[in-house]
Amino acid sequence: QVQLVESGGGLVQAGGSLRLSCAASETIFSINTMAWYRQAPGKQRELVAAITSGDSTNYADSVKGRFTISRDNAKNTVYLQMNSLKPEDTAVYYCEVVTYYSDYVIPDDYWGPGTQVTVSS
Repeated sequence: QVQLVESGGGLVQAGGSLRLSCAASETIFSINTMAWYRQAPGKQRELVAAITSGDSTNYADSVKGRFTISRDNAKNTVYLQMNSLKPEDTAVYYCEVVTYYSDYVIPDDYWGPGTQVTVSS
């Protein structure tokens, strides 16, 4: 069973930076989309950023210009560079990997256990 493991979370002051990584425990074939979500206490999980196999990216409006998502296909790893962090970025951050085989095959959808990011004011 493939497992995703996030790392790089922690406590940082407002204005600081963190780089999150998410690595798969084994090779995942036919990866389509890799993404980062976050969930703050009392709030729903929300999409932060996503990147497709063609390197198209999508960001939540709240992080545009501050966060950058990237991927290393050879390492089955996705990164999230977070700059100019704000207290409202405090949340548990989760990575997701979705595969694509064909229009007739249900894709695999993997999630990591999450990593805590805390931004102090």
